[in-house]
Order: sequence, then C-alpha cells, then structure tokens
Amino acid sequence: MATIIDGKKIAAEVRAELKEKIEKIKKIVYNSKKVYSLSALYLQADKDGMDDMEFQNYFPVWNKLNTVHQGQILSTLTTRTVKKGTIVHNGGNDCTGLLLVKSGQLRAYILSDEGREITIYRLFDRDMCLFSASCMMRSIQFEVTIEAEKDTELWVIPAEIYKTIMEESAPVANYTNELMATRFSDVMWLIEQIMWKSLDKRVAAFLLEEASIEETNELKITHETIANHLGSHREVITRMLRYFQSEDMVKLSRGTVTILDEKKLEALQDA
Repeated sequence: MATIIDGKKIAAEVRAELKEKIEKIKKIVYNSKKVYSLSALYLQADKDGMDDMEFQNYFPVWNKLNTVHQGQILSTLTTRTVKKGTIVHNGGNDCTGLLLVKSGQLRAYILSDEGREITIYRLFDRDMCLFSASCMMRSIQFEVTIEAEKDTELWVIPAEIYKTIMEESAPVANYTNELMATRFSDVMWLIEQIMWKSLDKRVAAFLLEEASIEETNELKITHETIANHLGSHREVITRMLRYFQSEDMVKLSRGTVTILDEKKLEALQDA
C-alpha cells in the first residue's frame, strides 16, 4: 500500500522547527547583548573607581578628611578634558568650581581696561586653582580668566560643596588659606616685576622659564603669546627679541624662538 505524503503537515512541522531555531538564536543574541552591556558597565565602574583613587592621591589633604566629606566630594566630582586654547573659566561672573589639574597646563591671566592680557600664574600637574571658585569667597573679587595652554585633563569640585567642607574641616580651611596666600604672593611678585624690572629682563626671565617648562631651548611660541604673558604689545616684544638676536642670545624663525646663549640671558635677567 503506497504511503501518502501529507505536504501540508510537513510544511507545518518545518515552520515549527524554524520558529524554534529562530527563538533560540534570539535568546543567544539577547544574552550576548546583556553580557556585553554588563561588561561595559563593569569596565566603566572600574574606570570610575580608578579615577577616584587617582583623585585621592592628588588631593593634598584627602587623608585628613572624614568619610562624610570624602563621600560628598566623590559624589559631586566631575572630570573634564579640554583642548589647548579652551577658556576653562571666564572672569568673576563665572563660578566654575575648584580645579585640580590631573595632567596638562593651565594659564591664569587678567585683562587690562585696554584688553591687554598679563599672566599671573600657571597651573601644572597636581596644582589647584581657587580663583575659578571665587563665588565662594565674597570678599575676593578677582576677574581671572583661565585658559588651557596644553591639552588638559582636570577635576572640578563644585564651589558650594568645597565651601561647606571648608567651613567644617580645619585641615581643608588651613590648606585653602595657605594656597590663597601663595597665589596672592604670586600676584605681588608680578606687580614688583612690572613696576621695578625693565622689559628686557622680564623677557629674558620668561624665555628661560619657558625653556625649563618645555625642557627644550627651541620654543614653539609666537611674539603675541609672549606679549600676552607679560602684559606688553606684540610690536614691543618683536623689537626686544630682534635685539636679543643681534646679541646672539636667541635665533628667531616663524613661530619659534630658539635660545642660543642661556648664560647671557641669565646674566641679563639678574643684572
């Protein structure tokens, strides 16, 4: 007796089998995505944890804080990465928060009424800036602008959080007062330089300082940038550098000042 093949029945069985396989594939894909998502979360948690640990090593009085204050800082702390030339803080009306440099270089400067810039201090790895949170110090009205001189990674502590901790923690209050005294000392030193030191001495000192920071005598810097640091005009700096070149102290090329004779520059700045 011939066996009759039921085509509809076979088709239904095939569809059921395919559906079952598709469901299995969906589960595998879903679980893979879930595992990937969890892995990403774990990786981010590890990264955040490492970042917190690094901050703890950078913050000068971390070990003198109680656990409540430590928690307040870590829960509100943010990390910023800024490119060279970025304005990080823009004057007294801007309350950015306290800045702690993780890596890179910042420049704090003030503007004259004529729009001329003059650098008051620079910030390097592990340096903290208070004037970016001047809103928490009502008695201090400093129109300081802070710019990234290099690509910089930094931490930002909200001003209101730091102010609360400073009012409750003697170690933080003492550290803040010491840091403030240091910054005002920098400003007073700058005023003395401007008032009593001739521009040629200041330019010589600046070039030597820049060479020390960059660890090279070939400085990639424009005359305009030097003028901004020293509160002068580009044309004046250009004339001064040409004089230095005529005395074989430096060599000038486009966007570069190369120091040829450090001893002559040192003698000039100390004269």
